[in-house]
Amino acid sequence: MRLKRPLLIILTIGIFMVFGLNLIPAGSAEGNGSGKSSNAAVTYTKDIAPIFNKHCAECHRPGESAPFSTLSYKDVRPWAKSIREKVANRTMPPWHADPHFGSFENDRRLTQAEIDKVVAWVDQGAIEGNTKDMPAAPTFTAGWEIGKPDMIVQIPDEYSYKGGDDEYQYFDVPTNFTEDRYVIRAEARPGNRKIVHHIIAFIVPPGTPNMGKMTDEQRNKAMEMAIKNSPFYRDGFLMRMKPDQPVVDDACADANSRGGGNDNLLVGFAPGRNADIYAPGTARKVPAGSIIRFQIHYSNQTLGTETVEKDRSMIGLVFTDKAPERTVTTNSIGNILFKIPAGAENHRVTACRTLKRATTIYAFEPHMHLRGKSMEYKVFYPDGKEEVMLSVPNYDFAWQTNYILKEPKRLPKGSRIMVTAYFDNSAKNKFNPDPTKDVRYGEPTYDEMMLGFMDYVTEMPAIATVDPRILDSYTGKYEVMPNVIAQVTREGNSLIISIPFRPRMEFVPESETAFFTRSGEAALTFVKDKNGEVSEALLDVGRVMKVKKVKEGPAAGGQ
Repeated sequence: MRLKRPLLIILTIGIFMVFGLNLIPAGSAEGNGSGKSSNAAVTYTKDIAPIFNKHCAECHRPGESAPFSTLSYKDVRPWAKSIREKVANRTMPPWHADPHFGSFENDRRLTQAEIDKVVAWVDQGAIEGNTKDMPAAPTFTAGWEIGKPDMIVQIPDEYSYKGGDDEYQYFDVPTNFTEDRYVIRAEARPGNRKIVHHIIAFIVPPGTPNMGKMTDEQRNKAMEMAIKNSPFYRDGFLMRMKPDQPVVDDACADANSRGGGNDNLLVGFAPGRNADIYAPGTARKVPAGSIIRFQIHYSNQTLGTETVEKDRSMIGLVFTDKAPERTVTTNSIGNILFKIPAGAENHRVTACRTLKRATTIYAFEPHMHLRGKSMEYKVFYPDGKEEVMLSVPNYDFAWQTNYILKEPKRLPKGSRIMVTAYFDNSAKNKFNPDPTKDVRYGEPTYDEMMLGFMDYVTEMPAIATVDPRILDSYTGKYEVMPNVIAQVTREGNSLIISIPFRPRMEFVPESETAFFTRSGEAALTFVKDKNGEVSEALLDVGRVMKVKKVKEGPAAGGQ
């Protein structure tokens, strides 16, 4: 899901300087900027506080990232002039989706009537009004959008970060769950907003090595093995695209070039992103024995390299006592092989996915870095119709919104989703780190990403029961790529694929030869030779990989 994002200076510009510090003298009579005027007395307590409570207080309250609280007249009054400007030009509340496409539950926009009222209030002198008219303030749990969590998971120890370079750090925390748990609300919270750019918490299945128990040497080896024979190289604490990799800007013309996210994403934090509150009847599953793996992006180039800041970030979870009707998965449709030429003002990059099964989409989250300009999600239905589901014509790196559909959209099997992004790598882009350089995919903010995240539920086929002897014939070693061997084992009616230093994958049978994961769209199909022996498997994880079975005598049986 990958969520990466601005350097603190960008965040400061985008959030903390959203409103100016100019005071407005009482009785000011500026034009209202909307082409309308009002002679009716408008007061904070009666007219403006209800608007702010509904649209602004979620962020503009003590302890949150906004620079002031809207819960009291005293806090709001010094910002009146800037509030007027930002509300009139629709900079605030922030919302970047084109209103012509889709309807969204978390649409933050003010109505024109609300904008006119705020403008009129400032133009009339920003008066307080009768305190008896003040509505009750909305209630919040201090420090949390999701209310009081049932469980808080913190990284094990404080991490010390020196300013200057971007860092990606990983922390594993065991859940110690003895049974499957189902999350209905989740929120990631930075321990130190000055240095934490983003947090992604992954669900690591049981049986996967715990990185928290590894030595530094073992961890480094694990990271090297994870990217061995991949298009990436390590640059300090970061992964970046090797410059000699092929360039594919139009991934829709090359199905095998698609990059994507991870089906095991639990929750994330990035500038402008809200907590996850799932639709009724849906939840995210955390299997018994899972590990929570934190990926934390630390970044602050304004700190001196001798300045040390500490962080202990966390996530909060709220559970339901019963298994949900539908299990939510988050993944992305993305392209990792693009290259944005130096100076390009409007560079187009695409990625596509054809759905193997009927799928219901609940939310979209576009993700790019500082050169990201716009992103669109379009679906092509099997009957030939097409529809734009989300268009973000003015992408803002400082506001990484998860656009939650008001009505979930069910797409039939065979629907093709196309994500199209445009990038501005020119000197006209004031956030561009260096318009003289070509740009490729990578983790640091000065590289780029093209990921169209989605929250969705896949309608799974019925699980078949397969003769254990047939399942045992599939077990053994398979060469996933040169010098990388996967082990396939059986657990009951399931097959487990274990690849060194990567989360294990459980596949259940749809038929005697075809298998699928219970969440997401990964698939596994076994192929036999003319003698009826298993020779290879087709592993589909967004792109289809032929994995050859390694002949080494009789394969070990299952259990």
